[in-house]
Amino acid sequence: MLLTTKGIVLRTVKYGETSLIASVFTEALGLQSYMLKGIRSEQNKTKRSGLLQIASLLELSVEHKPNRQLQHIKEFQPAHIYQSLQEEIVKNSVAVYSVELLSRLLPQAETMDDLFQFVYDYYIAIDSAAAASIANYPIYFTIQCGKYFGYNVLGNYSSSTAYLNAKEGVFTNMPPSIGVQLLDEDVQAIAELLSIENTAQLHQIRLNAASRNRILDWYIEFLQHHTQHLSHMRSLDILRAILH
Repeated sequence: MLLTTKGIVLRTVKYGETSLIASVFTEALGLQSYMLKGIRSEQNKTKRSGLLQIASLLELSVEHKPNRQLQHIKEFQPAHIYQSLQEEIVKNSVAVYSVELLSRLLPQAETMDDLFQFVYDYYIAIDSAAAASIANYPIYFTIQCGKYFGYNVLGNYSSSTAYLNAKEGVFTNMPPSIGVQLLDEDVQAIAELLSIENTAQLHQIRLNAASRNRILDWYIEFLQHHTQHLSHMRSLDILRAILH
């Protein structure tokens, strides 16, 4: 079956002397693995492998056969050309973190239209934003991904429910005995972040680096209670170093 779809590149691995295997989150087919034969060969004068960087947004023509482990891309081209995301270290670090999180959470070959559109728009938003304004983007992305996968924080912040339970994912009146310890200001910030609907609203929430780190650690701990795939986020240390 030959079809066209948008796709977001999550990972590429060299295969043999001249080929690549690309992990791509597609709009029509969910997460798929594609073989691109000969794309790194010297004869391939177009150097099109450069279009397959992490977080690249593509228009794809693919040959899809159900139950085949490696699918084939017949043709691809940029769906959006980034102006700064892949060159500016702050933006690229935020993008790499979100790609890793997404790669760990996405099931293979399951179509998730709403999540795809959210992620697609998210990368365009990173690209167009000022680098100094995106410090809260990783937390926002983590919260939204949790929602799309059904991992929701329940309840509301109040003076009588001023704590968060990472195991249950709920505002509570009891401080946690173990795990990430949040300050009251952190819990209030999470309550505000849960109501944010798009990246344009993130400037309303003022956080310092220490608070951002605690909140992101707590949210990852919360997700770890629901999935076994977040044991160690390799990009997190780099992200912290960049967004100090």
